[in-house]
Amino acid sequence: MRITLPRVLPLPALALGSRLRAPERLRAFVRGSEFGFFVLALASGVLAGLGVTAISVATQWLHQNLFDLAPGQKLSAYTGASTWVMFVAPAAGAVLLGLFNRVIKPWVNRSPSDPIEANALHGGRLSVRDTLTVVGQNIISNGFGASIGVEAGYSQAGAGIASWLGRLLQLRRSDLRTLVGCGAGAAIGAAFNAPLAGAFYGIELIIGSYSLSSLMPVVAASYVANAIAKNLIGTLPIIAVQQPGAHLDGTYPMALLLGLVAGGMGILVMQTVTTIEQMTGRSKIPGPVRPVIGGIFVGLAALLSPQVLSAGHGAMHLVVSDQSGGLQLSGVLILKILAAAVSIGTGFRGGLFFASLFMGTLLGKIFGMAILALFPAMHLSLALYAIIGMSAMAVSIIGGPMTMTFLALEMTGDFRITGLVVTGVLASAMLSRQVFGYSFATWRFHLRGENIRSAHDVGLIRDLTVKKLMRLGVKSVHHDLSLAEFRADHPPGSAQRFVVIDNEDRYVGLILVSEAHAAELDQHPDMLVGDVMRYRNEFLLPEMNAKQAVQSFDKFEAEELAVLDTTASRRVVGVLTEAHTLRRYAEELDRIRREAQGER
Repeated sequence: MRITLPRVLPLPALALGSRLRAPERLRAFVRGSEFGFFVLALASGVLAGLGVTAISVATQWLHQNLFDLAPGQKLSAYTGASTWVMFVAPAAGAVLLGLFNRVIKPWVNRSPSDPIEANALHGGRLSVRDTLTVVGQNIISNGFGASIGVEAGYSQAGAGIASWLGRLLQLRRSDLRTLVGCGAGAAIGAAFNAPLAGAFYGIELIIGSYSLSSLMPVVAASYVANAIAKNLIGTLPIIAVQQPGAHLDGTYPMALLLGLVAGGMGILVMQTVTTIEQMTGRSKIPGPVRPVIGGIFVGLAALLSPQVLSAGHGAMHLVVSDQSGGLQLSGVLILKILAAAVSIGTGFRGGLFFASLFMGTLLGKIFGMAILALFPAMHLSLALYAIIGMSAMAVSIIGGPMTMTFLALEMTGDFRITGLVVTGVLASAMLSRQVFGYSFATWRFHLRGENIRSAHDVGLIRDLTVKKLMRLGVKSVHHDLSLAEFRADHPPGSAQRFVVIDNEDRYVGLILVSEAHAAELDQHPDMLVGDVMRYRNEFLLPEMNAKQAVQSFDKFEAEELAVLDTTASRRVVGVLTEAHTLRRYAEELDRIRREAQGER
C-alpha cells in the first residue's frame, strides 16, 4: 500500500526576506555609514546568539531525554545509557530525518546553500528555507547521536539570519557578504565560547578575505553573540582545557612533525567521507534507507565506545584528563573517523568542525605518548600535544589557520603555546593545500562540480556572461559568395568582420575584411568567401562567463569569435571581441578588490 502525503503549500513566511523592505530612513542609515553597518552587525550578533541558544537547548534536550542524561551532561562522555538505546537511537534518528526531508521536499527541491557557497556565488544571499532546512537536519542528526557536530547548524542559522536582515535593508553586495560573515562568525564564537576564534572563522572561511572595514563588525558581532548565549544557557557545550603547563624547550620540531601528521590524517578523513558517500551513491540502496544503515553502524560503534556519539564535547574532556593508553586511544580514533565518515556519507546532516577537534586531540595525545616512549628524557606535556593536534587537524579539515590558533588560545588561556600551535597549524595547512588543495566544505563543492576553494566572491565573474558582453546586430554573408563580390561590396575600413553562414543560416565561420583584401589573394579572383573564412568550429555560447571566454580566445588564438545560441542549431546571436572581454573582466576584478578592501 502506497501512502501519499498531502501536498504542502509553500509557507508565505519563508519568503519574507524577498518581499519585505525596511523603512527608507533605516535603510539609508545602515547603507550610508560605517556606524550604521556596525549597529546592524551587533543586531546580527544578538540574533545569532539567540539562534545558538535555541539549537543548543534543542539538541541537549534530545540527548537528555533519549539517553537519560542528567542536565549538563555530555553524551559522548556518558556511559550510563542503556545498551539498546545507544544502538537504536541513531537509526531512529535516521528514520525521523527521512520523514523530515519528505515533509519539506515541496519547499526545498535542491541542495541548500551554505554560507561559504552563498558568499562565493550568490553575493551573500541565503534563503530562509535553506536555513530552516539545515538547522532542522542538524538538530535531528546530532540529537539522536549521529557522530557529527551541530556547528553547521549554528553557522547556517547565524548566516541565514544575517542574510535575511541584509536583504531586508537592501545592502550592497559587498556589505551583505560581510554581514553574513558576521552572523556565521558570531554563531561559532557563541557555540565555542571563543569570540576571537568565531570572528576569524567569519573572516577566513565565510568572507574569504581580511580587511579593516570588516574586522570590527565581525569581532563585535561575535562578542555580543557569545555574551547572549552565556547569559541564557549558563554553561555552554564548550571546550574547557586546563593550561597545559608545557615545557617548551626543543618542542618546535615536534610541533612541526605533529602538524604534518595531522594534515595527512585530515586528508585521510576527507577521503574516507568521500569514498563512503560515493559507495552509497552507487549502491542500489534506496536513499531514505541509507541513513538508517549509517545509524546502525554508529550504534554498533557506540557499543564499543560511547565517545563516538555526537560531536565529542564530553569525550574531549576525558581524552585530555584521563590516563588511557595509546592503544585504547587509537581504537577510539579509528572508530570516531569511521563513525563520522559513515554518518555524513550515508546522509546525516552535520559538520566536522568539533569532530575534527576531537579527532585531532586524540591524535595529538597518541603522538605525544609515542614521543615520550621514544625519548623518555624530554618530559613533554601530553595536554600540549593534544592541543597542537586538535588545532592542526581541524585546520586541515575545516581551514582557517588563525581561527584554530585563536581557538586554542581561548581554550587554554596560555599564550606561551602560541608559537607551537602556529607551527603545527601552518605545517598542516601547507600539507593539505599542497597535497589535497581543499578544505572539507570546498572539497564537497568540487565533487558537485563547483570549483570553489574559498568564500572569495567569484559570483560576479560568473554573472558576467558572454550574453551580457556580446555585440548584437552582426552582419553576415553567405559562404558561397565570391570573394570578388565581397571585396567590391565591403572595401577596407567599411567594417571589421562578417559572420559567414550557409544556405540554412547556420554559422560556418568568420571572415575579416582586412584578410579578404590581402594582396596575396589578388591572383585568385575565383575564390569564395568560404575559402578564406576562419574559426569554422571555434565559437562561444551565451551562458559562458567572462573567464571562460578569455580562455577560449587564448585557446583558439582569436581576437573575436561568434556567439551561437546552441551547438546544435548554430544560429548566430552576436559577436564578442577579446579586447572588450578583457576590459570588462578587469573592471569587475578591480571592483571586487576594492569592495574587499572596504572601498565604496
